[in-house]
Amino acid sequence: MGIGDRFDELKDKAKDALGQHGDKADQGVDKAGQFIDERTGGRHSEHVQQGTDKAKEGLDRFAEDR
Repeated sequence: MGIGDRFDELKDKAKDALGQHGDKADQGVDKAGQFIDERTGGRHSEHVQQGTDKAKEGLDRFAEDR
């Protein structure tokens, strides 16, 4: 089993986990965004929101590829 095979196996496991627990992944992204927003004093709220939205879109696309 080469490194590529191992990577594909891990990728498939991640997709399965996202399919089963996608809501928790979204909650984690939201929580991280809130933490960053608090730590920056809300100065970058718009950018933080854009980043969390893009992260959740990426997770959704990744999970849909299964």
